Amino acid sequence: MTKRVIELDELKSLVGQEIAVSDYVPVTQEQINQFAETTGDHQWIHVDVERARRESPYKTTIAHGFLTLSLISSLARDAIEIRGVRLGVNYGLDRVRFPGAVPSGSKLRARVSVQAVEDIAGGIQAKFLYTVEREGEAKPCCVAEWVIRYYR
Repeated sequence: MTKRVIELDELKSLVGQEIAVSDYVPVTQEQINQFAETTGDHQWIHVDVERARRESPYKTTIAHGFLTLSLISSLARDAIEIRGVRLGVNYGLDRVRFPGAVPSGSKLRARVSVQAVEDIAGGIQAKFLYTVEREGEAKPCCVAEWVIRYYR
């Protein structure tokens, strides 16, 4: 996939459109374990491979929902470059859902759409819809509205 380059002033014309699809990236058990260590969330469904094999409906461990959410920034960086920006600030999330699980070893990608763009002092505020898909699965595993402020 080729990274899409978008000028800041072009974002308003892209509202309602899908602007990029990232490449697939793997989610490994090592990443899941590191995330568990960082967050202190060691629930067996994430880190106990043998128990998950026996007791989980997925027959393997699954990634934390927040791990999946945190991958959005790297998926975005690999798919889109916004030019004409002096500073970009993560302003937060308006809505996040985790409709599908991410079994260890899955590959994920993100589809990115522009939902809204408004002027703010010194720049613009943009709301993007990120739909994170698991390779081979129809249901998304994460859907998030991410608000970013871009300053000129």
